[in-house]
Amino acid sequence: MTVSKQQEIVVITGAGAGLGRATAREFARRGAHLGLISRDETRLAVVKSEAEALGARVVTVATDVAEAAQIEAAADRIENELGPIDIWVNDAMTTVFSPLHAMSAEEFKRVTEVTYLGNVNGAMAALKRMRPRDHGTIVQVGSALAYRPVPLQTAYCGAKHAIKGYTEGLRCELLNEGSRVHVTIVEMPGLNTPQFDWCRSHLSHRARPVAPVYQPEVGARAIYWAAHHRRRQLYVGIPSVLTIWGNKIAPGLMDRYLARNAVSGQQTAAPEDPDRADNLWQPVAGDKGAHGRFNHEAHASSAQLWATTHRREIGLVAGAAVVLGAVLGGAGRARRRRLTRR
Repeated sequence: MTVSKQQEIVVITGAGAGLGRATAREFARRGAHLGLISRDETRLAVVKSEAEALGARVVTVATDVAEAAQIEAAADRIENELGPIDIWVNDAMTTVFSPLHAMSAEEFKRVTEVTYLGNVNGAMAALKRMRPRDHGTIVQVGSALAYRPVPLQTAYCGAKHAIKGYTEGLRCELLNEGSRVHVTIVEMPGLNTPQFDWCRSHLSHRARPVAPVYQPEVGARAIYWAAHHRRRQLYVGIPSVLTIWGNKIAPGLMDRYLARNAVSGQQTAAPEDPDRADNLWQPVAGDKGAHGRFNHEAHASSAQLWATTHRREIGLVAGAAVVLGAVLGGAGRARRRRLTRR
């Protein structure tokens, strides 16, 4: 199948809701064709309709990313129906909101299999196709929590930390062989997605993202930008920057701060329903959309993201300002010298 260079083929895992769904819409409105992977066929059908309305051709595959054979079969089908994959976005995740002592070994293992090994499975499927062509980009959806874990999300933080570790090793391997396949990590802040209503929780009160919160469209724009610029890493939102650098500078202080604030800070005043359905082992029924229940506080933009994705322009303006200042300063000094001579 012949595909024009403008018609990128993009695979997105975890595409049924939240950040993955916002990312699907972002790529669709930019002219890409999409291979969408998620476990729930009903939600995939809705996302497909949204993307097709924006002009995209779409292939959906109901797949559990924790199963490597399923991911491989999904990649084959997407390439057979759309063409060679240009960009692969690893977004699928799950978590359990819980102190470690209240989790079972099976729960911890499942979070690891989906969030970490699901990411590895996606990267392997992408590399199998991209390396022989010497072309393609893998976007890893990371998190500031990979650098500074928080209480109540030990399994998720561990998985994100593992993603960071293997990705950096993979990047070195690609550089060693002179490959033009690019791997980038986009480090996300707290996002307003449905995960806080359908991920498993052992907490007494309903879970929430660590504030400040951003809309998933902010993350989607960051993913699109990272997929088209050869930046090794992209921080999203000032909280990500402060969290990552704060932990580098004063990790012990961060331990104490999070011990005091992050347990209550990840729970609302509303009690949790211990009998609600969760998505640890199977999807939760119903279309949940891209947004969670925090629209009232979620930021729709990030000045920090704009600045980091416009560094060249900012540098040019700053350089011009310095030159202009030097010219004006020199002119002022020359004028003062002329006046003094008089």
